[in-house]
Amino acid sequence: MSCRFLKIKVSKQFGLGGIHMERQVYLIGGGIASLSSAVFFIRDGHFPAKNIHILEELSITGGSMDGSGDAQNGYVIRGGRMFDEEAYTCLFGIMDSIPSLTDPQKTIKDEFIAFNEQIKTSGQARLVDKNHQKVSVEKLGFDRSHRLAMLDMMMVPEEKLGTKRIDEWFPPSFFDTTFWYMWATTFAFQPWHSAIEFKRYMHRFIHELPRINDLSGVRRTPYNQYDSIILPITRWLEQQGVDFHYHTKVTALAFAPNTPKETVTEIDCLEDGVAKKIAVNEHDLVLVTIGSMTSAFSLGSMTEAPTIHRYDHDGAWTLWEQIAKDKPHFGRPEVFDRRIDESLWESFTVTLHDKQLLDKIIAFSGNEPGTGALMTFKDSGWFMSIVVPYQPHFINQPEDTQVFWGYALFPDRKGDYVNKKMTDCTGEEILHELLGQLGWLDAKEEITKTANVIPCIMPFITAQFLTRTGTDRPQVVPKQSHNLAFLGQFAEVPDDVVFTVDYSVRTAQTAVYQFLGIHRPITPIYMGQYDVRVLLNVVKTMMKDDSMTMEFNLAKRMLGI
Repeated sequence: MSCRFLKIKVSKQFGLGGIHMERQVYLIGGGIASLSSAVFFIRDGHFPAKNIHILEELSITGGSMDGSGDAQNGYVIRGGRMFDEEAYTCLFGIMDSIPSLTDPQKTIKDEFIAFNEQIKTSGQARLVDKNHQKVSVEKLGFDRSHRLAMLDMMMVPEEKLGTKRIDEWFPPSFFDTTFWYMWATTFAFQPWHSAIEFKRYMHRFIHELPRINDLSGVRRTPYNQYDSIILPITRWLEQQGVDFHYHTKVTALAFAPNTPKETVTEIDCLEDGVAKKIAVNEHDLVLVTIGSMTSAFSLGSMTEAPTIHRYDHDGAWTLWEQIAKDKPHFGRPEVFDRRIDESLWESFTVTLHDKQLLDKIIAFSGNEPGTGALMTFKDSGWFMSIVVPYQPHFINQPEDTQVFWGYALFPDRKGDYVNKKMTDCTGEEILHELLGQLGWLDAKEEITKTANVIPCIMPFITAQFLTRTGTDRPQVVPKQSHNLAFLGQFAEVPDDVVFTVDYSVRTAQTAVYQFLGIHRPITPIYMGQYDVRVLLNVVKTMMKDDSMTMEFNLAKRMLGI
């Protein structure tokens, strides 16, 4: 296995020897990036926890890593999370330091490992066609033009791809391959998304190509992402003495005039609706999570469709816009938050009080809950997928209740069994479409009686995949910054892949290590494309389609053979 360390220029201005007990750290946003930053400050920087302040707009931590609701009113998971053993090393490093809520002698990583040793993923119904039949996924469906375009993309530098879309690199037939149906729904790619982001995913997850047909490389948390990761981290930070401020919306940062580097001097915020100013001293640090995938989300119900909020941004977007105004080195938020027709999709969470539907899914798929992969209805107008997690999926979930999740990449199109756009559909209508895709409409009345489907529209959910230039996302710690860092999915980490938890955690580690002068390498990014064993497995998978003489020659060039 080959890895490459992410190299950063360590700043000496905030070196460990110069840390003063009065220095303060302000983490704006309460998602995984800020929570991880706090852990790194305390664990690796030996920073006083009481001097760390987390300012969160909502009443709860976690950001986009959520899991809420109850059996009576229905559960909600806005987005699903899958984890990869090779690629998620930054996150696992955090999890290895956080004690379990149920057994303080174990970490949440220990729980994670034990769970995945017991519950292993091996999906038996990855794709389903319009005739309600499982589709063979042994082959990728590539022809020579697809493979050559893929190899060429992996070899070409990002600068050459520029702002190209995926569909500007591959021929139209590529988007009708078994590979695309599986890869696109696993990672939520659209044909109009950035070719650079697609290239990065091919490098970072190339080891998953031979097992994309059953997702046997996927690891999952014992419960939903909030209960299994966010809640234990939050509890640990509270116990250390970290200062949490909820219902606190940061509206602006003020900068010192005429300084060699941009220096934050004040944080303007609304705390419980009351305007407040926080003075920031020269040696204090401000780390801001910019942008939000789940900003302006809207929930529906069994009887009401959710609403699309086109111009309703939360603090993570408006603050970035304020910070970056007249400061191009702080990024260009308008590249990501003004194109929701390219970034929107819709998810839905199904809460069941009768096992009939779950039993039918188990019998059809051949998978018990937690062992299956995404089940994608490849011919569906909405391009819909579902996944059934291990039960219970919530800590407070009763034994007689089941929960599963689904989403659709084309919610602006009409369904095959409901003649409406998904975005216009109620939860009951989405359930109707799902049962139609499975061929079970005859059981609809009985199933609907005890089902609760909550749809969720997220206008910015794939905004980080949109086409961009190399400077549209700011560096984690810009060269022009004295005490300001950017965290999350819209800060730039070379070679890494957005839309992963690990990306947010790596931005946190990068910022903390650079500001505190921690002379330790950042957790390495997995680089499977340099591992001969990985490449051999990929070649074997691709050879199932046909001969690959030309591709072998290109691969030799890539490896320098």
